Amino acid sequence: QVQFVESGGGLVQPGGSLTLSCAASGRSFGLYGMGWYRQNPGKQRDLVASIIPDGTTHYADSVKGRFTISRDNAKNTVYLQMNSLRPEDSAVYYCHVIRTTYWGQGTQVTVSS
Repeated sequence: QVQFVESGGGLVQPGGSLTLSCAASGRSFGLYGMGWYRQNPGKQRDLVASIIPDGTTHYADSVKGRFTISRDNAKNTVYLQMNSLRPEDSAVYYCHVIRTTYWGQGTQVTVSS
């Protein structure tokens, strides 16, 4: 059974940093692209960042230069380092195995003073 454990969300002040982790178990995803998405109530779920098996990354324009996605295939884990956080970054963040139906359970990020 495939399971994902997301962690690292929380409340942070504007300008602060958080690192999200998404650890998968049950099968290896080293040959798949992995992504982080975010969603607010009543809004669509949007791609924040993605990383493919060769390490190539892609970022939404709104987070370029502030967020960094990385992966550790040995640990079957994908990370999202978030710096210079802004209130508009507040959302539930989900990890996703691209081109599959696998999603993490989501972790809340709130940026507020």
